[in-house]
Amino acid sequence: MTLIALTVALAGAPVASAPLIVELSELEATQEGGRVVGQVTVRQRVIVRVPAMPVARTSLAPTPALPPIVWVERDAPRCVPVKMLSAASITRADSVDLVLNGGKRLRAQLGDQCPALDFYTGFYLKSPSDGMICAERDVIRSRAGGECRIEGFRRLVPRR
Repeated sequence: MTLIALTVALAGAPVASAPLIVELSELEATQEGGRVVGQVTVRQRVIVRVPAMPVARTSLAPTPALPPIVWVERDAPRCVPVKMLSAASITRADSVDLVLNGGKRLRAQLGDQCPALDFYTGFYLKSPSDGMICAERDVIRSRAGGECRIEGFRRLVPRR
């Protein structure tokens, strides 16, 4: 077994401050002129955690209750930039409402066999190489390990 140290730089990222230690087996490593030569493949996997929205605490002083907001669904784009996701909430059994940076909301509609209740503590998604989360392509993963395909997005606007 041969240990080598590499300094890794990913495209667009600064050079890692600590070296990456890689083990090469006898079959992978060969000696050439006193140097160990081998091939190492470095793969990057980014997982994005989308937290559930915090539940508002009740205060000791009574405040007048505001009427609940009624959301109306409108057409939405098929894909959304992952970096726009801020939080999520469960308001219906078949979907997860996504809160975007700036306060806008989208509803991610899930498949029939996928209860949204599994995502009440938030969810994970693999960040695709294009940086977008898309309907009919991407899945969301619950913290318990289940996954659901996103069937479509709907933009949410408050009813006037």
